[in-house]
Amino acid sequence: MMTPRAATLIGLSAILMWSLLAVLTVATGTIPPFQLAAMTFAIGALAAATGWILRPGAIRALRQPPLVWAVGVGGLFGYHALYFLALRLAPPAEAGLLNYLWPLLIVLFSSLLPGERLRPHHIAGALLGLVGTALLFAGNGAALEPAYLPGLAAAFVAAFVWAAYSVLSRRLKAVPTDAVAGFCFVTALLAALVHGVIESTVWPQGAAQWLAIVALGIGPVGAAFYAWDIGMKRGDIRVLGAASYATPLLSTGFLIIAGYAQPTATLALAALLIAGGGLLAAKDMLRGGK
Repeated sequence: MMTPRAATLIGLSAILMWSLLAVLTVATGTIPPFQLAAMTFAIGALAAATGWILRPGAIRALRQPPLVWAVGVGGLFGYHALYFLALRLAPPAEAGLLNYLWPLLIVLFSSLLPGERLRPHHIAGALLGLVGTALLFAGNGAALEPAYLPGLAAAFVAAFVWAAYSVLSRRLKAVPTDAVAGFCFVTALLAALVHGVIESTVWPQGAAQWLAIVALGIGPVGAAFYAWDIGMKRGDIRVLGAASYATPLLSTGFLIIAGYAQPTATLALAALLIAGGGLLAAKDMLRGGK
């Protein structure tokens, strides 16, 4: 049996993989968002299904009630569709800041789960992470204008969708993680349908862009969802929620390493707040408690 600590560490690996999402997406060039989602989710589903060659019985995980499919596909496709819509209708800084309410919402929603107890240091850690994230985006010139309200609303709803999907995964603990491959495959099909309706196809130019797409499909849009599922179902959901604020910070760090962004004092302060919040929320786990 997997211990909660091991499951939490696996869930934290998803946060690390998601921090590579921005730099890998930039490396894919100008591929439309829904086309990119269709391609990468398909790769993620196929990569997982390849493992079924050695575990043929794992395919039975796809036999789930409609409610499970609604939660899985609704979470993966619903979140990404809303987030892409937000990026179309509002500047990335503003949309990103509202979208990153989901870690705090996960921490708060976890109190509704059986056997979970939300303590002051969990809330304080999540709030510190939120302040650090707000500072990170404020340093990018975030501002509120009425014309952006539809996009900001989409980002706000996306945060609730992802938080709800994550916490509901805990309620569906009996559903094998192999089922996520099915959710990814259906998400890829839906993204392809939307792409066909609203976007023009743009194929990758050169081996570097193809490699970036494959890397996205295997990591941030593939293995990350399986790792997150394990963390949500068997790990410390409060720690994972608060630690998720490290994603935009690590993402900015990788953009700096790749030469797409510049280091600033604001980034350093945001790093201290986010890291401090994560450590505070994880106090019990670090001490060996629940």
